[in-house]
Amino acid sequence: MLGDGCQSASGPSPAAVRRWRRMLADEREEAGVYRELASRRDGEEREILLGLADAEERHAAHWEDLLGDQAGSTQRGNLRMRLLAGLARRFGWVFVLALAQQAESRALYDTEADATPAMAADERIHSEVVRGLAARGRARMSGTLRAAVFGVNDGLVSNIALVLGVIGGGASTQTVLLTGLAGLLAGALSMAAGEYISVSSQRELLAASTPDEAAKASVPDLDVDANELALVYRARGMPADEAETRADAMLRRKHVGPAPPVPGSEGAEVVGSGIGAASSSFAFFSVGALIPVLPFLFGLQGVVAVVVAAALTGFALMLTGATVAVFSGGPPLRRALRQLAIGATAAVVTFLLGLAFGATLG
Repeated sequence: MLGDGCQSASGPSPAAVRRWRRMLADEREEAGVYRELASRRDGEEREILLGLADAEERHAAHWEDLLGDQAGSTQRGNLRMRLLAGLARRFGWVFVLALAQQAESRALYDTEADATPAMAADERIHSEVVRGLAARGRARMSGTLRAAVFGVNDGLVSNIALVLGVIGGGASTQTVLLTGLAGLLAGALSMAAGEYISVSSQRELLAASTPDEAAKASVPDLDVDANELALVYRARGMPADEAETRADAMLRRKHVGPAPPVPGSEGAEVVGSGIGAASSSFAFFSVGALIPVLPFLFGLQGVVAVVVAAALTGFALMLTGATVAVFSGGPPLRRALRQLAIGATAAVVTFLLGLAFGATLG
């Protein structure tokens, strides 16, 4: 059903035609984004993305039918859709899906009188499909992303605070540079040691929770009528009735094939190596901690060096905040400003402390 005021005896109004053409262009652009992403995937993910592309093309057909002969030449979609199309051709699919998730969640058809209820429902479902695909990608790269963002952010905040603290205390340029480089090395080593211990401990905990192979091999020899296999299931969190049922089913099949796995032996979490995590943390922290020191390394001094260091650090903080927001599906500007506010607060506090101690010692 067409919206009120859009259709007259002589046909749709010029405003309606312009709006329908815009919707048509956006749907075509969005279908192209999903097809571009599908070309980079295989298996189930490729099929899902192609299904989304087909749905967007079905929506495009709706606007084509309304426009009829007035569809005109193919137009370009809005800036957001064109940006997504360009990013889909150049960047990783997780990054683009995170942006697509935000685009799908806008639910424009809820207030579009000329769209069908089915189209509005489609878009809400598409948002959940894209959310699921993006979650898959995030899960695969969560460890790397976490190390990168936390490492860079910690390096930025800790070293800009350290540098401004000693500047507030009246330190010379050489002292500021030495302090910044020492802070970089000390922080990077501390981060690397912490990550190594964390990952190594996690691997040890997982190893301690892995069922003993000897117990697994013993399952076929258990007495069907008197055994503790159900207790194993219950110890791993399964309700008593379900544990009894599953244990009985496994034991009844014990002569049919090889011994079934002891519960809990599948799906153990896979973590990276301690050395790999430590190396990543060291590198990312060093990158972040180097930025506040760069002006002093290049010979800048005084107020100019402080302003340049603060500007570079602020830009880097906003970039890390916006990056996290994009991957998590949040608003980039808000997260960027939040990250900037946190870093600025830490820097101001240490600078004021430096001033206070400098005045006291002076």
